[in-house]
Amino acid sequence: MIVPVSGAGPGLLERLHGIREAGDVPLVGDARWPKAQWDATVAAAAAAELPDGTAWATLTSGSSGAPRIVLRSAESWSDSFAAVSGFLDAGSGDTVALPAPPASSLTLFSLAHSLSGGPRPVLRPTPEADALHGTPQALRAVLDAGSHPRLRAALIGGSHLDPALRRRAEAAGIRVSAYYGAAELSFVACDEGEGLRPFPGVELEIRDGELWVRSPYVASGYAGAPGPLRRDGAWATVGDRAALDDGRLRLLGRADEAILSASATIVPEEVEAVLRSIPGVRDAIVFGLPREPVGALVSALLELEGDAPVDVRPHAAAQLAPAHRPRRWFAGQIPRTASGKPARAEAVRQVLAGEVQSLVIR
Repeated sequence: MIVPVSGAGPGLLERLHGIREAGDVPLVGDARWPKAQWDATVAAAAAAELPDGTAWATLTSGSSGAPRIVLRSAESWSDSFAAVSGFLDAGSGDTVALPAPPASSLTLFSLAHSLSGGPRPVLRPTPEADALHGTPQALRAVLDAGSHPRLRAALIGGSHLDPALRRRAEAAGIRVSAYYGAAELSFVACDEGEGLRPFPGVELEIRDGELWVRSPYVASGYAGAPGPLRRDGAWATVGDRAALDDGRLRLLGRADEAILSASATIVPEEVEAVLRSIPGVRDAIVFGLPREPVGALVSALLELEGDAPVDVRPHAAAQLAPAHRPRRWFAGQIPRTASGKPARAEAVRQVLAGEVQSLVIR
């Protein structure tokens, strides 16, 4: 059966070990959840029918929506432990900082890794850590803090890693490996500075613009409500759009996140990549705001480096087709899920509620 566990308080690793030793399946929740969300998750776990061999249950909501329970065999994670140890340059005698909440599949994976002889987890940033497994925001926070004498490697997932942030970390003596994955697929591709290539043990294929993977790391399925995971024999997809260029994977976002504006279809990730290249822009999230009769206006929320004005229009005009250029601009902190992924639906809500600043551009 699934045993829900709060991610708060000490002794989490020991609790996970006890549940697994008893033959049950741990599911770690977020201590910050409201009671109604926790109660709904507990009820879904109690009603779940588990496939044979289920060892772990994780939560995923992507960038919006209610959490889903993803079911995994032990092997779907343990088969990648050796590769991850190599990327982290860390073993059982080392420590790995895990800044994301334990409810994040990113962190829960590392806790499972520790129970199988991986590096000892520290559930917060610490200057004593040998490695870091977290999001780009966690890496930036460590670098901003300025004290990381033992940190030698970082494994970064959850969202886009800015090349400038990679260079900054490498200049500080930290080897950075960024990866693309999903709660349902686990590791898919890894980038050590020359673009995303298949993670060890993974095969990639593009079908009608959609990314399919053949991998030992794919989850068994869901408990209760279905999700985006689809299968075709040994191949699986969660609906991400992508392209393969000379063996390198280029991500284009989920098909259901495309913005339909007049007669054009705009992929937010393509626009975001251009906006992140503008000096003074730390990060960007692109979304559609409802507008009749065109359907939606392409809009952007920029997270800026400082208070100085940023002249974005010439850069956007030089690199984006007219239909892809944002018509409305906003500045502020990009909303994120608990695991650090940009929360596109929440960005739209904040804009419509007037909670972010309109950006006047030249």
